[in-house]
Amino acid sequence: MLNWRRDPGYEQSIVQHEQRMKQLESEILRVRSAGERSKKRTKLIEKEIEQLDHENAKLKALNASVRRLCFPPESSSIPQTSIEPDSKPSLPS
Repeated sequence: MLNWRRDPGYEQSIVQHEQRMKQLESEILRVRSAGERSKKRTKLIEKEIEQLDHENAKLKALNASVRRLCFPPESSSIPQTSIEPDSKPSLPS
């Protein structure tokens, strides 16, 4: 005759194993969800960077126009007046 006895800790270890598997599945889903959120956030940030690059390019062009219009180069046709410390105002003759 066989002398077989059920292991008293076997069923408890099966239940613990199943609980651990459910816990790991839940953690995997949470990590996947966080990864998807990160991807979406990354795409949003990349789009914002593109928009900022476009705005910066427009701003640089506007600044160049302002400099060109308000501060003409020295070779312009407008004579430069020199103010030297030793110069005296000229009197009309």
